Amino acid sequence: MSPRPPRVREVEFVGAIGEPGQRPPLPLPQIAIAGRSNVGKSSLINRLVERKALARTSKRPGRTQEINFFRVDDRFLIADLPGYGFARAPREVRERWGPLIETYLTTTPELLGVILLIDARRGVTSDDREMVGYLADSGIPVLFALTKTDKLNRSGGQAALASLREALDVDVEQTLATSAKTGAGLDTLWKSLRALIDSD
Repeated sequence: MSPRPPRVREVEFVGAIGEPGQRPPLPLPQIAIAGRSNVGKSSLINRLVERKALARTSKRPGRTQEINFFRVDDRFLIADLPGYGFARAPREVRERWGPLIETYLTTTPELLGVILLIDARRGVTSDDREMVGYLADSGIPVLFALTKTDKLNRSGGQAALASLREALDVDVEQTLATSAKTGAGLDTLWKSLRALIDSD
């Protein structure tokens, strides 16, 4: 059997913004990756684009304090948003995150959708619900992806996915289970992402 072709030919970090009103570095179609601090955004991005250390990972929540942009095959940008819900971040940092994220989400015409990550072990939190409500009010298309499903057994993963759908009242097609460690669900996530880009 021939090896599976790579999902991505070229990918590179192209810049970051840290203040509300700053524009993304390139006017390309964009997909944002959002979620609570320590939900595994950077690890998922690295596994999704098949690079080991493109996005910086850390065991310390709140490390990402800017919106980081990665250009993929000269076609689109992945925007890695700062994690929300980290109470121990400095107050001035937390106060900047909200306006930074809100301004990006509401004033970026190139933004096609958001992949919102939910930790499979923790389920939907109040911070997640707040983000979901904000995205719904903004009319931004959202795909919900459970992360760290490798930490659960098969039945636990299925239960977590069912709980997510019930908690957010979303369709099956809007949710999937993933693992940055094993790669589970990432081919499906990639197909959804490319379909959104191709439909632009």
